[in-house]
Order: sequence, then C-alpha cells, then structure tokens
Amino acid sequence: MATMEECRGALDKLSDNLSGSDHDGVRSVAGFDRSLSCHITDLDTTFTGRLADGRITVADTVAGPPRERAQIRLAMTGDDLVAMVDGQLNFAKAWASGRVRLEAGFRDLLHLRKLL
Repeated sequence: MATMEECRGALDKLSDNLSGSDHDGVRSVAGFDRSLSCHITDLDTTFTGRLADGRITVADTVAGPPRERAQIRLAMTGDDLVAMVDGQLNFAKAWASGRVRLEAGFRDLLHLRKLL
C-alpha cells in the first residue's frame, strides 16, 4: 500500500509531467484554473488544491473524503495513483474499469482530455 508521502510525491511528479509537456494540450489550457481534490480511498485522505495552467498545486491534506466539492474530483487507491504516474497504469483503462473515479463538468472534462 502506498504511503502518504508516496502519494504526495506522485501528485508532484504528475504536476511536473503536465507542466513540462511539449504537446499542444498544455498550451491550449492556458488560463484553465479549477479547484481539485484527490481522495486516496485506501488511506481515507484527500489532497486538495488547484489545477491551473497545466500545473497541480496541493494546498492541503485532510482526513476523510473532501469537505468541499471541488470542480475536478478524483478518487482512487494510493497504489493506483503511483502506478498511473509511473506509467504502469493507463488512466483511460483505469477510469473505464472503475478503478479511478473522475467527476467534473463537461467543459472541464474536455480540457482535461487535452492534458492527459
């Protein structure tokens, strides 16, 4: 089971990967700024913050599910988060199989598709 530190590190690495990407998706979401929560179900912990200009900034860590409804909400196990960031788990397949939950408005989903 992934630890809190590994999950936080995975979110930081994901942010670095997104912001360092050369593909058109990151450039096309300039100005995209949304609140974000990532609930790690097996640790029953939520990381909250913002996704802005292709970068994730974690502002807080809270016990349990998210207290406020973020505009983009993710939920998964810590192991799945680490595996996705390390390239061992495909996001689309994990989402389709229910291993990863993603909730967001339709327009936000279109923006996220460009990033992922």
